[in-house]
Amino acid sequence: MSADCPPERPSLPGRLLAIDYGDRRIGLALSDPLGITAQGLPTLTVASEKAFLEALASLIREKEVTGLVLGYPRNMDDTVGPRARAMEALAARLRAALGLPVALWDERLTSWEADAVLKTARCPRDKRKGLRDRVAAQLILRGYLDHLRAGGT
Repeated sequence: MSADCPPERPSLPGRLLAIDYGDRRIGLALSDPLGITAQGLPTLTVASEKAFLEALASLIREKEVTGLVLGYPRNMDDTVGPRARAMEALAARLRAALGLPVALWDERLTSWEADAVLKTARCPRDKRKGLRDRVAAQLILRGYLDHLRAGGT
């Protein structure tokens, strides 16, 4: 399920940070250094890409992140649309600005799956919106970590 990625893909050991980038909110999840767990972090709401990069750089320093995993929204028929192209461009800007490897990881259905997880956990509807992006980022990171553990590159 991985997206096509440049050769400089994040690997373990080291903490990986997953990003579920949205127009309004940015979900984040962090692995432990061995890549066993994917813990959700507080969702970011930023007014500009500059503010996002500043917040991300601070988090990367604080948590000693060694690589990023960016949600890659392929279409259901596996084609690459405008939103996926925007994430490709964002990945390039993140690499340049932060000096870290960035993997694009297929995020199809993660928001739907995050909603299902929150419903199953009986999370009240009014709280789901704020948690959906965090859970989606955890699902993106979990998929990438599983891929690495299975021998993926």
